[in-house]
Amino acid sequence: MNDGRNGTIKQIICIKWGTKFGPEFVNRLHAMIARNITPPFRLYCFTDDGSGLHPHIAIRPLPEFAYQAPVNTRGKWPKSRLWGDLGDVTGVVLFLDLDVIVTGSLDDFFSFGDPDDTVVGLNPNTPLEKMGQTSVYRMRVGKLKPLQDIFRADPQAAADKYKYEQRFVTRNAPGGVKFWPKGWLAHFRMHCVPNFPLNYFREARIPAGTRIVIFPGNLNPPDAIAGRWSDRDDHLSPMDHLRATFDGRRREGVFKHLRHYLLPVSWVEKLWRE
Repeated sequence: MNDGRNGTIKQIICIKWGTKFGPEFVNRLHAMIARNITPPFRLYCFTDDGSGLHPHIAIRPLPEFAYQAPVNTRGKWPKSRLWGDLGDVTGVVLFLDLDVIVTGSLDDFFSFGDPDDTVVGLNPNTPLEKMGQTSVYRMRVGKLKPLQDIFRADPQAAADKYKYEQRFVTRNAPGGVKFWPKGWLAHFRMHCVPNFPLNYFREARIPAGTRIVIFPGNLNPPDAIAGRWSDRDDHLSPMDHLRATFDGRRREGVFKHLRHYLLPVSWVEKLWRE
């Protein structure tokens, strides 16, 4: 069996549903992978719309997984479709969110640990809790299928208890989870953007040793390129953003408004391309 390691093809998977992310996100992800991996590799995109995708991307339908979607809880629960059978995709796979930026070699993500390990990022938002971050994770296909059974039994109860799908995976993955080595992943808002007031003078940076920059939340690569905190915002000069603190234009508290300033990020524009 091809386990995706030890000299065989490196298998990467992603998921695209709905209209939030267009085909350019998948195409750029494929290009970044190609520039930062020792071949052979293959990117599989599980999607409800494969139009516009690069011909080298393997398009697969969204896996069948019938459940009542939680309506009262945040979290990327549709990712649960990937926990079970993936058709002709078997063995070890590396999952990547569509909005990551690859900044270094991906090879070690395939050789780290044991092939049967479920490996996730360590969530920096919960320093007192060892919770996984599932923007970048590795699994053996089918190993997380028991999670589908738990989730399907009462999706809203699972969502209410765990709030985020990544906490659900961390707490329930068969055999537990392991974490990527410190420094491989960088959280864009927390690790790259300078703290206030330096965010008004310095561009976000890539921490030394980073392999992948992840973009949890509403700030995505196009926003970083434009210099805005979300697609609801316009880029303002530092002085105009400071003026907006007091002239009624801000939509949040003073401290958050001051922290939520971003200069346009040149390296995101350079790296996030086909």
